[in-house]
Amino acid sequence: MAITLYALDGCPYCEKVHDALDAAGIDYDTVWVEALHSDRNEVKRVSGQRGVPVLVDDDHGVTMAESDNILQYVERTLA
Repeated sequence: MAITLYALDGCPYCEKVHDALDAAGIDYDTVWVEALHSDRNEVKRVSGQRGVPVLVDDDHGVTMAESDNILQYVERTLA
């Protein structure tokens, strides 16, 4: 499974997603992003926006933002 989570250290929404992925036993890689939105070029490249968290699921061809949406996806699709 190829899951990548783009996250910002100290972001409470990112931590919720980390916790959900860990609780579900899902293997994933974390890409830690810069604090300044203007420095988040990789996030913009993969998702079209600079906010985090962003989850990329290469196996399902899914890229999504917004922690609530990601949490639902983890629960319904990945867990």
